[in-house]
Amino acid sequence: MPTPTSCPRRWATSARVLGLLSGYAADAAFGDPRRGHPVAAFGRVAQSAEGRLYADSRPRGAAYAAVLVGGAAVAGALLQRAVEGSALAEAALVAAATWTVLGGRSLVAEADAMSTLLDSGDTVGARRRLSHLCSRDATHLGPDELARASVESVAENTSDAVVAPLLWGAAAGVPGLLAYRAVNTLDAMVGYRSARYLRFGWAAARTDDVVNWVPARVAAGLAVAAAPVVGGRSSRAWQVWRRDAAAHPSPNAGPVEAAFAGGLGVRLGGTSTYAGHREDRGVMDGGRPVQAADLDRAARLSRLVGVGALALAALVAQVLARQDDRRRG
Repeated sequence: MPTPTSCPRRWATSARVLGLLSGYAADAAFGDPRRGHPVAAFGRVAQSAEGRLYADSRPRGAAYAAVLVGGAAVAGALLQRAVEGSALAEAALVAAATWTVLGGRSLVAEADAMSTLLDSGDTVGARRRLSHLCSRDATHLGPDELARASVESVAENTSDAVVAPLLWGAAAGVPGLLAYRAVNTLDAMVGYRSARYLRFGWAAARTDDVVNWVPARVAAGLAVAAAPVVGGRSSRAWQVWRRDAAAHPSPNAGPVEAAFAGGLGVRLGGTSTYAGHREDRGVMDGGRPVQAADLDRAARLSRLVGVGALALAALVAQVLARQDDRRRG
């Protein structure tokens, strides 16, 4: 017979798992909130703080990142503390936070939109649309280069916008979800190697590298496992990951893009232009050049990786919660 407290404890153990599953389902069904997105609000706060704290200095940039990321983590901890003792409220809070920070549906929708534009021969429209996926200069890109840039962005953002939030949510609950999204947002805002942000954005960029190190390799591993479902070979995806990932300047984008390249049987990477600066991102040589039709396969692979990450996150959350139950006796 269960003790009077065992059922509530069992529900508490499942609250974070239920929240992650519900938040993922909400993102899959509805995508990002159309108005009043909390991430956009955080971006406005970060922009205002930059105006007050900016200096061409690593210490000032580190303080800027610490204040904003720490603030997001504290806000998450206070919210989580407020629902402590109510499994249903905790599950609802985790679900809301997960929905807020995930970007899986929006990512796939952008890939679908690019595929439609390229299939219809609307290169000008596709060039404009690429800005929804990445900051690459698309002025002179042809259809195949636009397709390549889109597949690369789908791969990288599958890790950043789906896998990493789920794993951080599983490991650290609402504080982990909000702090991770704060780090990732700051990296997108000030993490560029431009003259303005080379020093000030250094801490944000390096922190993003650290918090994404494990998720990126999990995403790459899931892409390897799912490759046969999109017509690829796991052995090829693994080979390209191990051989070519290090050629990419990003320690985390490299493994994911290489695994996608091998899994899809296409060639990613090469020279790209960002804000007038040409950057060699190495070649992830999984096979032939990318074509517009590969965007649909990349979107399918992204969804499969997301489902795999959700299953892993649920398992991690369940294990950690049961360990916490045992510690509490």
